[in-house]
Amino acid sequence: MIISSTLLPALLGLATGLSLIIAIGSQNAFVLRLGIEGRNRVIVPVVAICALSDAALIMAGVLGLGIIVAAAPVAVIVIRVLGSGFLIIYGLFAARRAIRPGALVVSGVVASTGMRVAVMSVLALTWLNPHVYLDTVLFLGAVANQQGTAERWWWAGGAVAASFVWFSALGFGARLLRPMFAKPGSWRILDAVIAVVMIALGIRLALGH
Repeated sequence: MIISSTLLPALLGLATGLSLIIAIGSQNAFVLRLGIEGRNRVIVPVVAICALSDAALIMAGVLGLGIIVAAAPVAVIVIRVLGSGFLIIYGLFAARRAIRPGALVVSGVVASTGMRVAVMSVLALTWLNPHVYLDTVLFLGAVANQQGTAERWWWAGGAVAASFVWFSALGFGARLLRPMFAKPGSWRILDAVIAVVMIALGIRLALGH
């Protein structure tokens, strides 16, 4: 009985959370690139920002703030415009890196992203994405509140755990790919994919999809 009211909701929350965040998106692409660079000084705060932001949004949804988001369509439009602009600009920078391999590899070492740029970029990719409010706050909040009064917090805990597990694996596990990305061509392909993803998401966002 205790297992069915605690462990089961937590596992369901974990599975639902993973199903939403394990996808090729702007945030995941950015964390992947930083992880391949392999600098813990930068990747630690970036992973923490991603996971803690998800946790805050999930808890906001459980507490019912999704209703407020749904009632403020103007705010969602503003976030959509700002977010689409940021994604397109970031995608263009990635495209430039792909075209100019010299900017990617210097003496066999990947050109590193500074702390301030990394933190500001991941904050923008996280909080200027209106889909995060729709998926994380509204959707996850709605599913969580369909559980029992106590079970919903176990479910939310599982969803929060999914974010910490995924972003930690993505950020710290990406370094295993470093031998492959010692070649300029590999970085060219990665940044080309990132550019396509970012620009496509930016255009899709601007069109309201």
